[in-house]
Amino acid sequence: MQKQKSFDSSSTGQLYLVPTPIGNLEDMSFRCINCLKEATIIASEDTRNTQKLLNHFEITTPQISFHEHNYKERIPQFIARLEVGEMIAQVSDAGMPSISDPGHELVEACIEAGIKVVALPGPTAGITALIASGLVPQPFTFYGFLPRKKKEQIEVLEQLKSATPTQIFYESPHRIATTVKHFSEVFGEERKAVVCRELTKLHEEYLRGTLAELREYLAEHTLKGECCLLVEGASESALPDNEDLELSIKEHIEVVMNAGSSSKEAIKEVAKLRGLKKQDVYKEYHVD
Repeated sequence: MQKQKSFDSSSTGQLYLVPTPIGNLEDMSFRCINCLKEATIIASEDTRNTQKLLNHFEITTPQISFHEHNYKERIPQFIARLEVGEMIAQVSDAGMPSISDPGHELVEACIEAGIKVVALPGPTAGITALIASGLVPQPFTFYGFLPRKKKEQIEVLEQLKSATPTQIFYESPHRIATTVKHFSEVFGEERKAVVCRELTKLHEEYLRGTLAELREYLAEHTLKGECCLLVEGASESALPDNEDLELSIKEHIEVVMNAGSSSKEAIKEVAKLRGLKKQDVYKEYHVD
């Protein structure tokens, strides 16, 4: 066990995780501005992007790049600086560090080294979209970006379709139409969903409807700007019988077969209901 008191006196430095606006610069808090001014350095996902923010608020703190391509090199450098008492503020291009952005590995390294990690509250696209979506706000699950390849994406959706919380995803405007199409095929066309784009910006837009309605709209309209996709959770009535899930996989397959399905159909159905890969269910069924 490790105990952290974030604001007692300490000879070592501190890592501050600083959220940045996701579109509207007025969402930058006084505390975040002061933190960036007081830091020894700012670890930035893209120094060019962050420099625009720093210029706007007249912040002169030097930056060092920190992203997915150099984090292994940077982390030991940052730990060495923190251990001698420096203060590092880490930012991503927009929103919260570590949420679909770099940062988690640095946090892990700091905790391992006994260095304090302090997160500042601020903008995050998923929660912002959720509370205005009209979908049930809690419980919810945040997934982030789905796999890009169709086969891998479908496999993930098969695992998620029976989850009852509202689900939050991020997607690019170039892939949102295809992703919604896959959702409608796996989750069912009547599941409610919301696409939100350009959050906090002048052209902020919410598209609310069923997956079928969103699929049809996106087939004819091209979106611009990063998107949040929020999908209604599965209703309890749509979930598989809990008694069947308590059976072994082999017994469950036999129940489905007794209802009139072939072994191949039953294996596929049980895999879907349990959120498992069809190959794994097949192996379990045919084991001696």
